[in-house]
Amino acid sequence: MDSITVGLLGLGTLILLIAIRVPIAYSMIVVGGVGIAILNGPQIVLNQLKDLAYGQFSIYDLSVLPLFILMGAIASRSGLSRDLFRAANAWLGGLRGGVAMSAIAACAGFGSVCGSSLATASTMGRVALPELKRYNYSGTLATGTIAAGGVLGILIPPSVVLVIYAIIVEANVVTMFMAAMIPGLIAVLFFIITIVIYVRIVPSAGPRAEKSSREELIEATLNILPVGLVFGVVIGGIYFGFFNPTPAAAVGVVMVTLFGIVRKRLTMNDFRESLLETALTGGMIYLILLGAELLKIFMSRGGVPQAMAEWMATSGMAPMATLLILLVALILLGCLMDSLSMILLAIPFFWPVLVEINGGDLVTADMSPFGMTTEDLKIWFGILALIVVELGLITPPVGMNVFIISALSPDVPMRQTFLGVLPFFGAEIVRVAVLILFPALTLWLPHVLQ
Repeated sequence: MDSITVGLLGLGTLILLIAIRVPIAYSMIVVGGVGIAILNGPQIVLNQLKDLAYGQFSIYDLSVLPLFILMGAIASRSGLSRDLFRAANAWLGGLRGGVAMSAIAACAGFGSVCGSSLATASTMGRVALPELKRYNYSGTLATGTIAAGGVLGILIPPSVVLVIYAIIVEANVVTMFMAAMIPGLIAVLFFIITIVIYVRIVPSAGPRAEKSSREELIEATLNILPVGLVFGVVIGGIYFGFFNPTPAAAVGVVMVTLFGIVRKRLTMNDFRESLLETALTGGMIYLILLGAELLKIFMSRGGVPQAMAEWMATSGMAPMATLLILLVALILLGCLMDSLSMILLAIPFFWPVLVEINGGDLVTADMSPFGMTTEDLKIWFGILALIVVELGLITPPVGMNVFIISALSPDVPMRQTFLGVLPFFGAEIVRVAVLILFPALTLWLPHVLQ
């Protein structure tokens, strides 16, 4: 067998292992290790493993991951999510569908200090679902709103998956955080518009809550000042060059911890659980990274990414059609695996295709079929990829956010929750179309701040 055939068989084996529920990290390690051994001999695998783990885990940019995970874990135990929801509900709850809009706004705010979609969905589900039920919101709208709102945590900075993407394609993490801000805010706007349209069509699904008094409004707003302060210091410090991401994340951890201690919401047991959660989540991510690197080496030696890039570049398809095919493929992959695994598995294949179509690494904007340099294409595609990766969190059969919300709301059938996320899925497709038609929405802020 030639090397490309071996690579394709390895890819098929990987998909089979994932389908039978073998953990993605172990699947990639086994396929990558065995594939390299078949192509180059077992000694090469041993030589790779000798230095690969250290070389992969000692990347400085990766040190930001456990800090952002720890910041989110402490924030969820310090009551920040509850404060955010109460403040949003004080402002929006009096509108028809306002409590659902408040949940979306709170998910966005919590995502800005958490960076994880699953953590955002889980935390906000515990806070917002009881309130939505108290005001007699339909189970479909209530669970669908929280499941969809959870995906905001993957894009609004800081984002764990965004850091991983930046490392894979060798992009600047700070630049990616800048590029994600406007698309993230557009998502919040589109989700709120979706709720407005939904409750106009089905008025009984989202009744009005009682309006908050002026005193309640002021108190609720003052309670979220710590969140604004953390976001301003961490993200503002990164954007304006006061911090690199890693020290900024460390500052964020200290600020969130101090907030929990001062407000007497963070116990020593809470802090210990946050550290344990960070260790478990970080260990999982690092093991997946090791497996992804082994798989990338195997596929590169087999020539699969190069063959795929050459085939699509010479297929005669329009560049934009190729981009759309890659995005649709990411949505379909999202039906089978979680977002982090999807980025690690797919981007090493997809990014070389776009580079080849765009004319190489050094192409200028006037030479590019996309009308942008390769660096700008890297940023633009990264944001588009993360948005469609978000969709995988709310699409069957995996739909991790839906499973989390269903566990928190056992009285609502999972089928209803999937129906509830459909309008938000449509809003996300519209957002992708808008960002494809107007790349400046993604690229403007990085260019201005740089």
